[in-house]
Amino acid sequence: MTAPKVLKLDPHDNVLVALTDLPAGATVEHSGQTYTVQTLIPAKHKFATEDFAINTEVMMYGVIVGRVREPIARGGLLTTSNVAHDAAGFSGKQSNYKWVGPDVQEWQSRTFNGYHRQDGQVGTRNYWLVIPLVFCENRNVDALREAFEEELGYGRPKKYRQQVHALLQEYRQSGSTPTAIPADSTPAPDRIFPNVDGIKFLVHQGGCGGTRDDSRALCGLLAGYIHHPNVAGATVLSLGCQNAQATDLFEELRKRDPQFAKPVLLFDQQKSGLESTMLSDAIHATFQGLVEANKFERQPAPLTKLTVGLKCGGSDGFSGISANPAIGYVSDILAALGGKSILAEFPELCGSEQNLINRAEDSQVADRFIQLMRAYQGRAKAVNSGFEMNPSPGNIRDGLLTDAMKSAGAARKGGSSPVEDVLDYPEYVKATGLTLLCTPGNDVECVTAQVGAGANIVLFTTGLGTPTGNPIAPVIKLATNTKLAQRMSDIIDIDTGPVIDGATTIQSMGESILDLVIEVANGAKHTKAEGLRQDDFIPWKRGVSL
Repeated sequence: MTAPKVLKLDPHDNVLVALTDLPAGATVEHSGQTYTVQTLIPAKHKFATEDFAINTEVMMYGVIVGRVREPIARGGLLTTSNVAHDAAGFSGKQSNYKWVGPDVQEWQSRTFNGYHRQDGQVGTRNYWLVIPLVFCENRNVDALREAFEEELGYGRPKKYRQQVHALLQEYRQSGSTPTAIPADSTPAPDRIFPNVDGIKFLVHQGGCGGTRDDSRALCGLLAGYIHHPNVAGATVLSLGCQNAQATDLFEELRKRDPQFAKPVLLFDQQKSGLESTMLSDAIHATFQGLVEANKFERQPAPLTKLTVGLKCGGSDGFSGISANPAIGYVSDILAALGGKSILAEFPELCGSEQNLINRAEDSQVADRFIQLMRAYQGRAKAVNSGFEMNPSPGNIRDGLLTDAMKSAGAARKGGSSPVEDVLDYPEYVKATGLTLLCTPGNDVECVTAQVGAGANIVLFTTGLGTPTGNPIAPVIKLATNTKLAQRMSDIIDIDTGPVIDGATTIQSMGESILDLVIEVANGAKHTKAEGLRQDDFIPWKRGVSL
């Protein structure tokens, strides 16, 4: 079967998407109509299906994605010169949403082997965290990183390494050293704690000097990471005088779980006196924490224990056609099973708001989404910016000319299931099904927030090649096109390009993605981002970030 050359995404659209390069003068057919393209139409770009006068609304995915500002002839290429951003307005919930979910019978008995926590959450990994409450402690976090990581053979000897070495020797001599578990993607066989996937050291530039709201949000985010099912416990370093106080952190932890019981080892430098005293105490206590964390073993869990973040970054004109709807189908399967998924990136939902509002479980959920979207847009306008400035040069070069055009494709990551809840940053996910989380579109800020909200796996689609990862949650990278998957195979986990070629369907691709999610959740397979130690972590300060 010959692969299609063009695609119309919705019957109401007045543009066609080129699936391959169309030279000037070429003729293409679609739905009984013949079109002659006026100039080269690069793959991923769009051309007019009729003569466009100035102020004509450009329609894609059945919604307004732009407005014509220069006449465009039938078959003419849409560009940033002749099309400007425009989007439909939105208001309250207008109708009751009826959803028929996918058939999930074959998935109901599927399980993954995860780490069961006391609060009922199940982790896909088992990490220990070392985090500072304030940027003043970043250097000391780095000292602990050197002490623990270097002792595992990753570099030259550093200060404090000898102490960790002595503790390791003592542990070995005690006769209780567990046997390493051989597997194709596990660390070297001499790993001391085979059930601990690693120690993750998170540094940041917050905690003091900004607004109190920033510090409170940081404490909420850090609490989300400590509470996260992929974390067994945490070592926290505090200077003592900063805005982000330990009491704030523990208050945020209790918000997420009133019965919070994980070990959190707190060290206050101003109370310890000598820096070396604090670090020595932290090393000893952290080592003992690792001993306890190693006692967790993987046990079967239903797929309802998965919480999947849905993210796109480095998007192209194929993102909304292949990878995004494919992970949207995964989201729908999880919703039908009773699992959780998180759709974020509020600037990249511009123009798709009404559809999401109408899908809201009730008016209260819809109204909160409206309030957060309008407040975010208002903050952007207050500094002479706006969602229309969201597309990057790479997005534009590969066919995403306006924010609404980008957003219409980005929203497809959320599938078609009802919107069960709406969260503000850095709240933690509660509802089963699809949750909307207020974050920027910025790749690392968004993924950082999604994991802080409880995502134990992230599905990240990219059309241009974005190497984003996360310290504690596996990030599965999906290419929107086969050329990218082949060119940047070191960062791509799965190629959704066959959807563009017509070789497979969205449903089949979504099922293949969920199979991979289960493999990764089991620990049987590590993602490319994990292999590259792509441990990106950037807290969002509630200023304007698109």
